[in-house]
Parts: sequence; structure tokens; C-alpha cells
Amino acid sequence: MRQLHLGAFMRPATIHTGAWRYPGAYADANFNFGHLRDFARKLEAGKFDAFFMADHLAVLNMPVEALKRSHTPTSFEPFTLLSALAVLTERIGLVATASTTFDEPYHVARRFASLDHISGGRAGWNIVTTANPDAALNFGRDDHMEHGERYRRAREFYDVVTGLWDSWADDAFLRDQESGLFFDPDKLHVLDHKGEFLSVRGPLNIARPVQGWPVIVQAGASESGRQLAAETAEVVFAASSTLAEAQRFYADVKGRLDRLGRPRDSLKILPGALVVIGDTVEEARARHAKLDSLVHAASAIASLSIALGHDVSGYDPDGPLPDIPETNAGKSGRERAIALARSEGLTIRQLAQRLGGYAGKTFVGTPRTIADEMEEWLETGGADGFNIMFSFLPAGLVDFVDRVVPELQSRKLFRTEYEGTTLRDHLGLPRPANRFFAAPHHTAGA
Repeated sequence: MRQLHLGAFMRPATIHTGAWRYPGAYADANFNFGHLRDFARKLEAGKFDAFFMADHLAVLNMPVEALKRSHTPTSFEPFTLLSALAVLTERIGLVATASTTFDEPYHVARRFASLDHISGGRAGWNIVTTANPDAALNFGRDDHMEHGERYRRAREFYDVVTGLWDSWADDAFLRDQESGLFFDPDKLHVLDHKGEFLSVRGPLNIARPVQGWPVIVQAGASESGRQLAAETAEVVFAASSTLAEAQRFYADVKGRLDRLGRPRDSLKILPGALVVIGDTVEEARARHAKLDSLVHAASAIASLSIALGHDVSGYDPDGPLPDIPETNAGKSGRERAIALARSEGLTIRQLAQRLGGYAGKTFVGTPRTIADEMEEWLETGGADGFNIMFSFLPAGLVDFVDRVVPELQSRKLFRTEYEGTTLRDHLGLPRPANRFFAAPHHTAGA
């Protein structure tokens, strides 16, 4: 029987814009290490596959009147945080975002290899092409890289990083104290890459990661993003709001795997899902309404402008959404917002309020009804699991682990114990072969 995979979306620690204001919430959850340590340990007790840290390379590009109401301006740098959490946890995967637009592949390869070794094989890399134009200004550029160009660079970047991870054969390091031979030079490969965007000699100055490669994660939903995922990713964090939309996305990406000759199970699709739990469905709905009521109008309009890549603060908030020109921002979020406005006839104010909290898939109900929905998505080709977003912290996370997880376990839809030690073990993914060296040969009895 198929089982769900569960990741925890933890940056911002609660995705909903009103969550930090909810009664009983930790307002400093994003930037309090003691809280984040406790969250990671609780998620591990719940047997989650992974703790996922998104990242931003600039403060959100919204007016300060809106920004001052957001809980997102400060957060830990992902590698620093996850390295600390690696020594305070034992099994849960640790996934970090690293940008292919504004970072260098040698840096990324080295950081993830280090995290994989420190954690004993629990690292994952979320490949992103940074969409925030203000990030360009923090990295010596006046203009943001064009969307298609960002994805071409990302594809080359992936090839370089994975090539660097394969710099050393798994058995390259002899460490023979008697002979004085530390490594076998025949088991060292110099990448010497020269491409359209990147020039990297190599080799990487760290041993091959425990997992061979950290797990490759991707979240783009545009045409370019889907193709990049099909060619490179092992986990996709999707953003489908309805089961029908999720089924279309799932069929599209899995179909691309077929055409590339990749096994369908070599890529897990995990839609993001905000979860609001109550003792009754009515109580859960009331909690959701309370969350939405805590989103300030200025913040909501700013969130809508970011999603659209176009400032809508000057339009009549009670009028319809006008035609929005194409921009260089991320495409999938823009298209979802426009489609929602058109399909439901929403005014700008209504659309902003919807997007201002959290506009994606939301499970609102009791542990039983939430498990029912998750099971339906799993069994009808909508998902391989979910990237869970908690309504507010700590209660939303604790309720999910203590109430929803046991319900899923009772249906045999989720593990009761970890069966392996690495993130690849949790996800049922094979360890990739080294492209430059054959696997070490072990003789019988060795």
C-alpha cells in the first residue's frame, strides 16, 4: 500500500500572514532558535520526512506600510540553522533552498556536501531561480535576469553542482597511515566545466556526500519549471489549490518523466498544504476565519502585487482586476492569482484578502476529515504526499503531530517508525551512481 510523504514548510515558520498574531502564537517563531529546535524535534517524533527551509535573498519588495505588518523580514540563513539542527536531531531530513541565480555552484556544492556529512546523509537542495527583482540589487546587478535565462542557468548550475559532488570516488580516501598514502589520485576527477553561464574547474574539496548527492528538490510550476523538475528533481513542492488542478500537474510532470525514460517513482510530488485543525469542522472553519481576519489590508494588497509582479495599490480596490501585463517575475503565481480572480469574479480587495493569508490548498477540518482528503489526493493521482504548512505555532504543529499523524498511521498511510537513516531512505530514492567512477568492488566476506 502506498504511503504519504510529509515535509514541514518552516520558513516562514508559518506561511499564513496572520499566523504570528493568532492568540497563543509565538510571534518570534521565525527567528528564535529554541523554538525552531523544539519544532524540529517534535516533527522528528512525528516521523516527518523532512524539515524544509525556504529562503529569500532580499527583504520582500513591498511598501514599508505593508512590510511593517509582515513576519517575514528576518530569518536565519538556512545552512547555519540546519547545521545546528543536524546535531540536535537524528533522522529527519534537512532541506535548504539555494539560488542558482545569485550564488555560485562551487559554494552550493560545498555547503550541501558539508551538511550531508554533518547530518549523516539527511540533506536536500531546493533548487530555485530567484524571482524577487530586489535581490539583484544585493548582488551587484541593476537588472534582474530574464525568466528563461534564469532557467537555462539553473539547468547548467545543476550539472555543475552534481558534477562537483562526483569529484571523488566513494573509496578515494585510503588514509593509510603506514604507507603515508591519504588518497588515490586515480579516484579524483577534475570537472573543468566551461558553459554558457558558468566556468568551474573543480574538484570539490570535500568527500562525496553520504547520499551520493543530497536529494534534489524543485518548486517551479511554470513550463520551464516543470521541465527542469522532470530533468533534475527527485521531489517537487507543488502549489495546486484543488484536487483537479493537482491531478493535472501530477499527470503532466509524471508524463515528462515517461518521455525522459525516468521511473515515475523517482520523483515525489508534494503539494503545499496549510492545515487548520479543530475538534469539529465548524471549529476548524472558525479558526481559519480568525486567521484570515488578522491579515491587514495593506499587507494583503502588497502580497497580491508581489504575486502579480505588478503594483495594484493604485486601482479601485472594489473594482475587478484589470488586465495585468507580463513581467519578469515568477509566472505560476501570477497565473494562479489571475485565474482565481476571473473564475470567481473577485474584486481586487477580495482577491487580496484571499491571497493575503494563504491562497493555496488548505485542509480545514478534524483529524479524520483531513486524513480523508489526504488519502483521496494520494489514491487519485493528485500527490505523493504534502509539504505541510502549520496554521500557527506551536499549537498548529503540535496538533498535527499528535492528532493527524496518528490518524494517518492508523490507516497505514504513514510510517510509524523510520526504516532508514538518510533522507533518500525516507523517500524511497536510490543513491545515485558516480558519473565518473564505478562503484567500489567488494569481494565476498569483505
